[in-house]
Order: sequence, then structure tokens, then C-alpha cells
Amino acid sequence: MSLKESLRKGAAELFPGYFALVMATGIISIAAYLLGIVWLGWVLFYINIVFFVILWLLTIIRLIRYSTRLLADLKDYARGPGFFTLIAGTSILGNQFVILAKNLTASIFLWIFVTILWFTLIYAFFTAVTTHEHKPDLEHGIHGGWLVIVVATQSVSILGTLIAYKFGIWQEPLLFFAFSLFLLGCMLYIVLISLIFYRLVFFHLAPEALTPPYWVNMGAVAITTLAGARLILTAPQWSFLQETLPFIKGFTLFFWSTATWWLILLLILGVWLHLYRRFPLRYNPQYWSMVFPLGMYTTSTLVFAQATKLSFLELVPRYFFYAALLAWIITSWGLIRTIKRIFTSR
Repeated sequence: MSLKESLRKGAAELFPGYFALVMATGIISIAAYLLGIVWLGWVLFYINIVFFVILWLLTIIRLIRYSTRLLADLKDYARGPGFFTLIAGTSILGNQFVILAKNLTASIFLWIFVTILWFTLIYAFFTAVTTHEHKPDLEHGIHGGWLVIVVATQSVSILGTLIAYKFGIWQEPLLFFAFSLFLLGCMLYIVLISLIFYRLVFFHLAPEALTPPYWVNMGAVAITTLAGARLILTAPQWSFLQETLPFIKGFTLFFWSTATWWLILLLILGVWLHLYRRFPLRYNPQYWSMVFPLGMYTTSTLVFAQATKLSFLELVPRYFFYAALLAWIITSWGLIRTIKRIFTSR
């Protein structure tokens, strides 16, 4: 198989949720930078730009040449939510441009782009699944990956909050929009996690069904915590946010507590899956959906501790960061081996 054919095949069969790679790399880069490991933050930033460009190139090729497959995936209950990683990955790269590079021009461009993409995808997907003639039952129709919809929504809120001060007289409407997205993301999480939790507890769970996207159960509340923390830090810029500050703080703590609970349960289930049931560990693009929540929990806890002045919480990210980094390294090694295998088999 030639290189051109390999690229075509890669585009045609591109997993919709592959932008979790950009999400995971971006958030670990931000965590490293905020924890003072500046060189690592910058290295991962440059790597992430490469990932971002390659994945968007493959996505555009897929949209142009394999649009039928792309639309079929968008309507699919299992694969459709993966498209929201495009939004989250792009937004997190925008966060890197703000926090690391201090490049607000690029961040504003990315925010405008993902806002349009968010409006397009969220209504297209929910319209498609609502009007679908042949709907699956709950056991086969929903999984943890659906919570990427929450992650995408909160990622747009966070980036909007970070860049709002550059919009002059439009700062308050932009912060209002970011605050509204934060609350919408909270609503979507509460609705979706109820169904997902019911599916986990009351339906038979085969080992292969406990896939990495269930880690988004924790990642979605971790990014919600980060969105709330960013609003708390921005409150002095807008009187309305200051008036609602007790509500934002309480609600953000609620989601941080939920993320912590999920983290412990998912670690226990991981031990059950791989040690007790001896389910093999093989590289799968879905594993980036496990790496991302680990990095997001690190970053969200750090920013939440700074926003609320709960300094004792800063101990958590200072140690937990290395677990997230190790997960990124192991998953990256799996990706490198997969790419090598593809090209050596040509």
C-alpha cells in the first residue's frame, strides 16, 4: 500500500473521536505549564499543533471524499458523540495559545470557529438521533462517550471566559454566553449521567463493554469544575458574576466532588477489568479518552484551588500530574507502534 493510499484509508476510516488525542495532549501541556514545568508544557504544545493539523487535514479529506461515511457516523449512537472531540480539542488548543503563548489573536479565531462548530454539531446530532427511525435500546444506545458533548460545551465556555476581556464593550455579553454554556453543560451532564449510571448498574457489563470512554464520566465533571473555576477567577470583571459567586462556587465544588468520586470508582473498575478479568491492554484510539480525564482532573483541581484559595487542594495536582503524564506516554507509545506497523506493512 502506497503512502497516498494509506492516507486515503486513514481518512476514510478515521475514528470520529480521535481528537481526544489533541484534548489529552493539550490539557497535560497546560497542567505542566501551570505547575511550573514550563519546558514540558511548550514541548507538548508544539506536538499538539502537529496532531491538530494532521487530524483536521484527515477530517477535511474525509468530509470531501467520504462524506457518506462521515454522515453515517454522525447519525450513529455509538460513534456520533465522538465528533464533539473536534470542538473540545480545538478549544483546548485555543487555551494553550492563551495560557502558554499569550497569543490572543489565534485564540479568538479558534473560539469563533468552535462556537460555530458547536452550534452546528449539537443541533445536527440531536436532531439526527431524535428523528432516527430505528433507535437502539438503552443498553446498546448510550455509553460514557456521550459525555464528550458536555466536555465540548464546557470547553467553549472556558475559552470564551479566557478571551472575554479583549472584546471591550462586548465583554459582558461574551461572559454571559460563557456562563450560559457552563450551566447548559451542567444540565447535559446531569441528564446524560443518569442514563449512563443506570446502564452501568442495572445492565450486564461484559469486560469489553467497559471501554475507556467511560472515563469521560469523570472527565466531563472535571472540565465542568475548570469552567466554574475560570468564571470565579473572572468574576471581578463583571458585577453579575460577582453577585452569583456563591452559587458558582458551590456548584463548582459539587462537580469537583463528583469528579473525585468517579476517579476512585473508575480506578477500581480498571483493576477489576485488567487484573481480575485479565482483559488485555491493546492500543485503541479510545484510550485517549482515558488520558484526557486524568489531565483534566489535574488542571481543574489546581485552578479550582487557586480560584477558591483552598491551597491544601494544590497537593493533589502536584502528585497526580505524573500519573496523567505516564498515561500519556504509554498511550503515545501505543500510537507510535501502530503507525510504525502500518508503514512497515506497506
